[in-house]
Amino acid sequence: MTALLDIRALRVELPGSPPLAVLDDVTLSVNPGEILGVVGESGAGKSVTGAAVLGLLTSPLRQVAGEIRFDGTRIDILPEARMRRLRGSEIAMVFQDPLTALNPVFTVGQQLIQTIREHSPMGRTAAHARAVALLREVGISDPEARLDAYPHEFSGGMRQRVVIALALAGEPRLIIADEPTTALDVSIQAQIIALLVGLARSRGVGVLLITHDMGVIAEAADRVAVLYAGRVAEIGPVAEVLLHPRHPYTRGLVGAIPRIGAGLEVLPQIPGAMPRLDALPEGCAFNPRCPLADARCRAERPVPRLLGAVQVACFHAEARQTDAAQIERPDA
Repeated sequence: MTALLDIRALRVELPGSPPLAVLDDVTLSVNPGEILGVVGESGAGKSVTGAAVLGLLTSPLRQVAGEIRFDGTRIDILPEARMRRLRGSEIAMVFQDPLTALNPVFTVGQQLIQTIREHSPMGRTAAHARAVALLREVGISDPEARLDAYPHEFSGGMRQRVVIALALAGEPRLIIADEPTTALDVSIQAQIIALLVGLARSRGVGVLLITHDMGVIAEAADRVAVLYAGRVAEIGPVAEVLLHPRHPYTRGLVGAIPRIGAGLEVLPQIPGAMPRLDALPEGCAFNPRCPLADARCRAERPVPRLLGAVQVACFHAEARQTDAAQIERPDA
């Protein structure tokens, strides 16, 4: 099967002396109907990956190496006019904050109808009917009446549904969802996750789901890529990565998930913080925070290798999970 989205050895830099690597050798793929979760702390490079796919890197960020292919065609070298035709019609984006993603001075219907007509030769009547159908599909009640409402008249969860409807307006084959459940309560989060999963299953849409929440990954994704300091630490099937994490960073993220009945007064945490771009350590970028780091980790960068169905960039990936779970607690 040809991957719908295929990112190979992607490197994005901030210019300087020396240049600073925001993404370094990132390799990911998304198949039709598949949800790939991309997870990591703030600053890991998740949103930059999504922006690079859409050709929306903001200056001074620039792609300096690697390639991005959509349905077998390389798109990172396309002229801007060609990329504009791809955005919305083939690849759509669901932004993190629906209130800022929607124009406050136009009704939801005006924005939907304009987007639909931008990507298809429909007349206004047909576009109006299509807008009603989209709102109904994403779970908005009385969609005919809600077309005349402004974004501020919707709740946060309903605004996110409208943004998803806008993303679907061009019938895309790939959706990049950047933190689509942030700032929503857990019940609304579950509804949005169910909506994205339903779209992937029913329409065969590929989804690149960017989040910092391992719970969202467990609920929605088929595979997960764990990013750290602009590099892929681990990637594989969700069940395998969450139940048997190989990379100590992944183990720290999984260990920090609250568990009902676990009886812990304080959750484990990963000590330290994500390194600054201008202060990346030698060797493995995670080594200053890693309980298993040794001299080799501090001198040599690990090359990703395949262990079963999981690819992991760690010299100690075969270590027992209990050995690598010695992440310090806040009171340690």
